Amino acid sequence: MALMPLARTTPKAPRKLSRAVRPTGREVRFDVDEIIVSKTDLKGTITYANRVFMRVAGFEESELLGAPHSIIRHPEMPRCVFKLLWDTLAQGQEVFAYVNNMARNGDNYWVFAHVTPSVGLDGTVLGYHSNRRVPNRQVVETIVAPLYRALLAEENRHHDRKRGLQCSFQMMLDTLNEKNVGYDEFVLSL
Repeated sequence: MALMPLARTTPKAPRKLSRAVRPTGREVRFDVDEIIVSKTDLKGTITYANRVFMRVAGFEESELLGAPHSIIRHPEMPRCVFKLLWDTLAQGQEVFAYVNNMARNGDNYWVFAHVTPSVGLDGTVLGYHSNRRVPNRQVVETIVAPLYRALLAEENRHHDRKRGLQCSFQMMLDTLNEKNVGYDEFVLSL
């Protein structure tokens, strides 16, 4: 039996929110007992979004399903963090990360994300599952946000986006090497 596509009852959201909406500088928060959940296919297209995700991000389900997960990418997030995330997932490993997302109206919301490959019965990776919790505010303000600002500044310092990504990624690796830890170990130690 063929599955019918979902009917769209609201206008489709822009594919890249960060290009269509400007950040407001206002932060949205959610409760510590809430979990933002989403699932994607192998290319990062959203296949599931829970009610907390929809409420915090300000989207209807019909706008999120079929959209790239990058629809909530905040322009102040360094791309090298996403490179690390995708590289880790490509190796079949889970990843933890602090992420600053952008809601539909331009507000931002910080999360502590745990992303894992979704595996079929035969061991094949079918997609990805992400749980996001309220992050530790002190860690965000004193460690993560300053690090991300430095990484983003390095990316933006280069006219060539590819070169900027390479340099900021290397900067992140150098920071981790100085601490003699991997990214997950660094993030989980905060």
